[in-house]
Amino acid sequence: MSPAAVKALVAIVAGATSVAAHGHVTGINVAGTWYDGYDPTSYPYMSDPPTVVGWTASDTDNGFVAPSAYASGDIICHKSATNAKGYATAKAGDTIEVYWNTWPTSHKGPVIDYLAKCAGDDCVTADKTALEFFKIDAVGLADASASTWGSDELVSNNNSWALRIPSALAPGNYVLRHEIIALHSAESADGAQNYPQCFNLAITGTGSLQPSGTLGEALYKESDAGILVNIYNSLSSYDIPGPTQIAAGTNLAQSAVPITASASAVTSKSGFS
Repeated sequence: MSPAAVKALVAIVAGATSVAAHGHVTGINVAGTWYDGYDPTSYPYMSDPPTVVGWTASDTDNGFVAPSAYASGDIICHKSATNAKGYATAKAGDTIEVYWNTWPTSHKGPVIDYLAKCAGDDCVTADKTALEFFKIDAVGLADASASTWGSDELVSNNNSWALRIPSALAPGNYVLRHEIIALHSAESADGAQNYPQCFNLAITGTGSLQPSGTLGEALYKESDAGILVNIYNSLSSYDIPGPTQIAAGTNLAQSAVPITASASAVTSKSGFS
């Protein structure tokens, strides 16, 4: 089948499942402990939604942020996102698994994770436009011969993604920015689809690593090679967009992390350090 025919077939499938298939993160598993995320399909309609570790967002259709919005605040933590009111507690070196409710196999692309330290160690009131993100993991075209992407690895891992907090990271309160970039229509300008999801983490440890970062509104450009790209052209390589992954970052082999407990979001900063 020609690349054009493949593209047409994928477009039909993607169109048939478009809104229903787009996903969001239901929660995160921090070293075996489950924390609920923000549900954009139900929480906006509650008079008193629960306090969770995931940032709120107005993507009630499980939709995306387009490249034309890269210079706006929406690219940071999704559409009209506001700070989570609580934290998940973690240790430097912990493995975190991020769980999506679903992800369409047609929406292939990279999976990327960033951290940003919150000014004054307060992620509940931090100005999202001032957060400086550093990349801790990223998987793009995982296997060119099989056209396997980071998103395929996520789907194969039960719609979840495992990442590791750098073990040398300085303690403090951070925003985890987890993202899938869907490239099924990225051969056209403004065709890529970004699905950023953010979470507050209170990280303990004895490390001193404090990487420099990049403002969320400067992470990507519409013309980046990894944003404006035709994935149906039998790519032999792929340029993952965004800043370079830090040396202390790790790309994990994807596998399930057993959940052994659950916890509510921590709302006080006391005892974090």
